[in-house]
Amino acid sequence: MKIKHYQLLVDSILHPKKLAAYRLLPIGKVIQYVFLLITFITVISFSKFLTGMGSGGESMQLEGLSEYLDDIKWLLYPFAFVFLFIITSFLTFLRISIYGFVGVILLKMMGHRGEYRHIWRTTALAITLATILSNSLSFTSLNGSIVTVISIAITIAYIAVAVTKYPKIKK
Repeated sequence: MKIKHYQLLVDSILHPKKLAAYRLLPIGKVIQYVFLLITFITVISFSKFLTGMGSGGESMQLEGLSEYLDDIKWLLYPFAFVFLFIITSFLTFLRISIYGFVGVILLKMMGHRGEYRHIWRTTALAITLATILSNSLSFTSLNGSIVTVISIAITIAYIAVAVTKYPKIKK
């Protein structure tokens, strides 16, 4: 099955029913997609870091620290980006795994057949909209816990819709 990452992105946002079919994708393709999503998250978060760092540095009252930070920015930023990428990767894969467990419970409750590895792949795609939305809403003054609840609800809803397209258990 030759499918482009762009098509996975579009389907994971607009067509949650198609996510069930993508459970059969090779794991490498799904992990590539997740790392592209992580890169997007990291770039957005890093841009917030840069803009926050710039405004915070100008309002500092300790001029020596401000000058020191200005001197080492070229060194600080690459390390900050790599550290942010690693932490984001860990947290994203952890979220996918936890949502995958929720997906297995949904599979059993709805009477559909599937394995954890299948629901993990579906979940890896189902987090796309919630991730993009939560990162976009982080630039607003909306409360972080409200954004988290919205993100969880969207992801579980997408998983539930995808699970309805999994094969039924034969009795």
